[in-house]
Amino acid sequence: MQAVAELATHLKQELGKAVVGQDEVIEQILIALLCEGHVLLEGVPGIAKTLLVKALARTLQLQFQRVQGTPDLMPADILGGNIFHLPTSTFVLHRGPVFTDLLLMDEINRMPPRTQAALLEAMEERQVTIEGNQLTLSGWFTVFATQNPVEFEGTYPLPEAQLDRFLMKIQVEYPEMDEEVEILRRAHAGFDAHHLEQVEWSLLAPEALAAARTAARQVRVENELLRYVAELTRSSRSWPALLLGASPRAGQCLLQAGKAWAALQGRDYLIPDDIKQVARPVLQHRLQLRSEAELEGMTTARAVEDLCASVEVPR
Repeated sequence: MQAVAELATHLKQELGKAVVGQDEVIEQILIALLCEGHVLLEGVPGIAKTLLVKALARTLQLQFQRVQGTPDLMPADILGGNIFHLPTSTFVLHRGPVFTDLLLMDEINRMPPRTQAALLEAMEERQVTIEGNQLTLSGWFTVFATQNPVEFEGTYPLPEAQLDRFLMKIQVEYPEMDEEVEILRRAHAGFDAHHLEQVEWSLLAPEALAAARTAARQVRVENELLRYVAELTRSSRSWPALLLGASPRAGQCLLQAGKAWAALQGRDYLIPDDIKQVARPVLQHRLQLRSEAELEGMTTARAVEDLCASVEVPR
């Protein structure tokens, strides 16, 4: 697990140069990176969601593109298309921002459904189809999407099929008092999030991430734990408060994330606590509450906690 430990230590140190606090968020992003999964970041504006992804790209020396979600955004604005080149009288492929390593879709729920759907193939197959031609995306291709949990006017809620493509939904909260003071101190000292090139980064080769991913995949899993994950997902489908439970794909994601968390803890074997640790960010966006449960104040995060408490842990 040395490759995983080195990656985690390095990234936490370097991201700390740009982002104050958010330790849990950074750990969950590390899990997603190890699993080659996409991330949905939910939080109010101004709490470093975009900054975090930009700093991550710089540290890992990966290409970064940002797309601002708007109601008039078209699929071609993301994927690209063939454009007629007048001097040569030929059509030339113009590659859109999806042809990158880390793609930040800012306020993804402001994009119309047709444009949201254009991302499905890219997120699932890591390829896009433009006028019948299949084009392969970067091997590092990862989507980081953001959405504001308190502003719904002019938005298009993500459908279940789209949500299921995200490995994790990460809640980004306000910083603590001491952390917010440190943010102000850095701003007073001249730190500007718009000029990250002025920060002295200790860069890490992408191959270090590849080695860590290989190590995380090799975490051992006993048969009892496979059954435990299956019982969690199957129980969600008959849970009284839930209209829609977790799919088999959700179970696979839960297993992968649990293995990544075990690797981050320095273990080459999975235990039930690893599954419990990642259950909320992996499952909460895949579940749908019944209307009566919502009226009673139930949340999907609370439903995940209740599920984990109700399923017997293997010994």
